[in-house]
Amino acid sequence: MTYSGEVTVGGPADVHELKDLMITKIAVGPMNNNAYLLRCRATDEQLLIDAANEADTLLGMIGGDGIASVVTTHRHGDHWQALAEVVAATGARTYAGREDAEGIPVRTDVPVDDGDTIRVGRVELTARHLVGHTPGSIALVYDDPHGHPHVFTGDCLFPGGVGNTNKDPEAFASLLHDVETKIFDALPDETWVYPGHGNDTSLGAERPHLPEWHARGW
Repeated sequence: MTYSGEVTVGGPADVHELKDLMITKIAVGPMNNNAYLLRCRATDEQLLIDAANEADTLLGMIGGDGIASVVTTHRHGDHWQALAEVVAATGARTYAGREDAEGIPVRTDVPVDDGDTIRVGRVELTARHLVGHTPGSIALVYDDPHGHPHVFTGDCLFPGGVGNTNKDPEAFASLLHDVETKIFDALPDETWVYPGHGNDTSLGAERPHLPEWHARGW
């Protein structure tokens, strides 16, 4: 089956099979949050991005092998509703952006800064700190040595624009600047984008619209 990234709450997960990494995407909760389970194919170690909601659903996806780590992309409550239960069940290490850790009511074991490496088995993810949606939002970049990059953007980049900045011009300017310089300028058009809600996209699909985003201011 070809991966589409189109998932619905209550529906099945979708699996993106790469040479070194398996990425399982599922939608959970009343705000249609995406959670992503990353599995290193060499070691079978697993990492979860955003224990957003429906702990039983997430634990069922994780399975008997458990997870070594869980990364929370940012402090907003819809992205950590199941975090405490998932951590209690798995003993996973917790990661979050340093500036957002205090807003997450589960202890952050490893505060994350821009450029930090987070590993799942033999696979390396690079954290990019993106300021504007929240003070400490992070995206995770997997630069696949066998293909194009993949980036998990939380609520900082979606099909059609950057994340919500609550009509704050300074926050919008900050977020768009960081997304442009750390994501669009650093990665090629083929980069696959996995957002915190809704369907996936690519940088190539979104790049032509950057001037529009600047002009509209959100």
